[in-house]
Amino acid sequence: MADTGFTLNWKKLDPEARIGLPAKKFTGVAGGSGFLLAIVLTVAFYGVLFPFWQMKSYQFINMFFHGGEENRSFIPYVTVFLSMWCLALLWIKSKKIKVQRRALELQILPETAGFILSPDNSAVVLNNIDGQVYTANNFMVLNRIQKTLANLKNIGRVSDVSSVLNDCAIADEKYIESTYTFTKGLIWAIPVTGFIGTVLGLSEAVGGFGKVITEGADLSVLKASLSGVTGGLAVAFETTLIALVAALLLQLLMTLIMQKEEDFMDDCANFCYQNIIARLKMIDTGD
Repeated sequence: MADTGFTLNWKKLDPEARIGLPAKKFTGVAGGSGFLLAIVLTVAFYGVLFPFWQMKSYQFINMFFHGGEENRSFIPYVTVFLSMWCLALLWIKSKKIKVQRRALELQILPETAGFILSPDNSAVVLNNIDGQVYTANNFMVLNRIQKTLANLKNIGRVSDVSSVLNDCAIADEKYIESTYTFTKGLIWAIPVTGFIGTVLGLSEAVGGFGKVITEGADLSVLKASLSGVTGGLAVAFETTLIALVAALLLQLLMTLIMQKEEDFMDDCANFCYQNIIARLKMIDTGD
């Protein structure tokens, strides 16, 4: 079946499917897709910072790079990559939500005035959907409607139809919740990498001071060494600062996208009610 001439074509709209990557259903994002985009974002991020780092004049730039006079660790690279991975997943998901929303703009019912949906004419609606949408089951709201209408003749009451749609909605909600599991894991891991970098810096700074003490250095040497320790502590806490700021921003962004997805789920429920439940007439409508 050709995938041209449709109002909606998931294969050409989904940000993963249209470039040939394995795509998860609805608004789910494959970890591999985010990984590839994270590499690009990380390279771009350090490409922008690199000229400023070479100037060695901006402390808030220098702390993203290893080495230097402060002998910084490589941990900021890990933190930035994990942050970009999380950002990539959220960005792709936001695009997928927009793609899914486009199905809510469709006219799936015949334009006949006063059209009443029944088991006898449900095929008209299904054919209408198939004529407008390529692989309609990849759109959440259309998938719900197709599953319900395909079994409409086996359902005796309007309340049963509503229950079927509600069961589909609950299943979709559980799936959507699971799509955030990996992203939440990354947001949890980002501060941990920062703490690891801080511990490495602390151990190096304190270890150097301890060596001076065991060698029995005089007071002037101890003062100089202690000054190095305090400077080393400041550098050590830079990794935690980077990680905490990144985690905070990503958590806020994820919360915003989750709210948008919840709004989309509510709109799906309203779409199903207006186009199915409100237009439905069964032979037996009793309880």
